[in-house]
Amino acid sequence: MLQETSRDPVGVLVVEDDAVTRKALCLAIESDPGLKLLDAFDSVKPALDFLESSSPDVLMTDLGLPDGSGIDIIHACARRHPATDIMVVTMSSDEANVLACIEAGASGYVLKDAGKLDIARAVLDLRAGGAPMSPAIARMVLAKVRDNKKPAVPQSSPASDTTSLTRREAAILDLIAQGESYGEVAKMLSVSVGTVQTHIKNIYGKLSVHSRGEAVYEAHRRGLLQLGRPPGKRS
Repeated sequence: MLQETSRDPVGVLVVEDDAVTRKALCLAIESDPGLKLLDAFDSVKPALDFLESSSPDVLMTDLGLPDGSGIDIIHACARRHPATDIMVVTMSSDEANVLACIEAGASGYVLKDAGKLDIARAVLDLRAGGAPMSPAIARMVLAKVRDNKKPAVPQSSPASDTTSLTRREAAILDLIAQGESYGEVAKMLSVSVGTVQTHIKNIYGKLSVHSRGEAVYEAHRRGLLQLGRPPGKRS
């Protein structure tokens, strides 16, 4: 019941300026029958041009590019193609860069020097609703969330005053925030993956976001998450 993925290969766009790394990423994608390499670029401009007319299933991008930042590509992709999953593959573990990428719409963040990375598995996991992150990055993000976890004081903005999630939406978003994939959430709540995806789309609309990472960040900022409570008490 949980296997509701498309029979078509997952289309991947790669943006990486280092020729050796770019070739390795492309070869990893082309070697998996479940993936399809759409194109590969070494800078920001051709990637933005591609996104003007094409919608990849997954975007993999570096941050430090010759003509700008990969964050610009993430912003453009999240705005034009909200259904695209975005993963950062970079050398940078700088906290500001990590948080900026998540806020912009990235759902995965892996470091190039974090050991042997199974690119195909990471892409398929991302597309299935996971959030692949290098352990060091995951610890950093969790530490940041814990440091910022204070009694919610809604700011005086229309969005924070009027936005509300249903109990089921809040339950699903809490589970996503804890790192569960769409398939795992569906199993835990005894619903189909399609139902979970429909709820996620509704959540995106209410929070005016375009990705799982943005949704979790924005819901946390507004005090809408109830992490730590059993799912049964929220649904």
